[in-house]
Amino acid sequence: MTMKVAGVRFLVIGASKTGASTARFLHSREGRVRLVDRCADTISHAKLPEKIETVVGDQDTDLLNRIETVVPSPGVPREHPLLRRAVALHIPVLSEIELASRFLSCPMLAVTGTNGKSTTTTLLGSMLQTDGVQTFVGGNLGTPLIDAVDGGFAAAVVEVSSFQLEWVDGFRPRVAVLLNLTPDHLDRYANVEEYGAAKTRIFAAQQPEDTAVLNRDDPWVWAQRRAIRANAISFGLDRVEFGTYTENDSLICWGPKPLPLKLSLAGVRLQGAHNRENIMAAATAAAVWGVSEAAIQRALNDATGLPHRLELVREHQGVRFYDDSKGTNVGAVEKSVASFDRGVILLAGGYDKGGDFHTLERLLAGRVKHLVLFGASAAKIESQLGSGIPHTRVRDLAAAVGAAAALAISGDTVLLSPGCASFDEFTDYTARGRKFRQLVEAL
Repeated sequence: MTMKVAGVRFLVIGASKTGASTARFLHSREGRVRLVDRCADTISHAKLPEKIETVVGDQDTDLLNRIETVVPSPGVPREHPLLRRAVALHIPVLSEIELASRFLSCPMLAVTGTNGKSTTTTLLGSMLQTDGVQTFVGGNLGTPLIDAVDGGFAAAVVEVSSFQLEWVDGFRPRVAVLLNLTPDHLDRYANVEEYGAAKTRIFAAQQPEDTAVLNRDDPWVWAQRRAIRANAISFGLDRVEFGTYTENDSLICWGPKPLPLKLSLAGVRLQGAHNRENIMAAATAAAVWGVSEAAIQRALNDATGLPHRLELVREHQGVRFYDDSKGTNVGAVEKSVASFDRGVILLAGGYDKGGDFHTLERLLAGRVKHLVLFGASAAKIESQLGSGIPHTRVRDLAAAVGAAAALAISGDTVLLSPGCASFDEFTDYTARGRKFRQLVEAL
């Protein structure tokens, strides 16, 4: 499905990576583009063609005058004045992934979920590439999907967030993966049900000949099979007749072909409970797509994991320091802490997204010997967890690393898994992770 662009007046909200790429694409198709952002520096750094109209400030609804289609960047909430007014005026609103899907000439495999999206997307893309498929890998992971248009790709493997899925209509991945759902972004959504409803938009345009890959160990995710049109195949730890499961050091996938895919996990370097889920999801999606067993195995053996996701920084005086800065919600903390048996000094805090840390109490009590709480949400986390676990409250990440290093003894693990966004102190989780590495290497 394509759409008319030439001569059409577009309003693009947000001039960061996704918005800038969208504006360039529409301009290249002879669209009449107005790009707005509240920050002048963001616009100037976008390096846009001169014919794209740019406006500093994004609150004036007069910016919608004569506009025929609105494309918001993922970070723009539905309650934004321009979006509310556009909906009231019946002006079409499309997300960037919806726009891109209307022009892509190749089929898509899409991955969403609260945690594990980036690892699963990267791993799945690698499996296709290892099998010789010219594959675009991106989306919320980094490179906007719109940049894949006209790229000559045979397939696009796309990480998609709930934000991106809010404004989709015809977005149709031939294989759609839903990894898990835990409370997140409750500063944007009224409740977890609204957040989950956005996630399930990944299946909205799928047809019976498409495939939905679902985590059957997540009750909410597995329940979605009843509401989708696509053929569902599951992954999980326990043996099943049709689907993917693990058995000792093997991963076995039955179907959709009448012969099993059997992979060895013995030589796989991706460790942790969360990565076991990611591996099963990626292998299942790749098998459905028709990737050879040899290519899936080779990609698994070559995988090393992503930066800032349970990444070992160094071992210092017998203490191992792990960077899990990408763990920006409570569910991610749960997965990361569950990867260790005991002796964990957990660094948590940052910008609060509405997470409920009470749910971690039982898990942390058996594994975490000390909590070091930092940043804007330190007091909240202390109120929810502080009564049951020894803890120290400090001002910022630098003080947290210092406190953890002083508390740790040989054999301990210092784990940065904040459970919060980074915006109180850093521009994003990668900047926080880089700072953590610098602080640890300086010990």
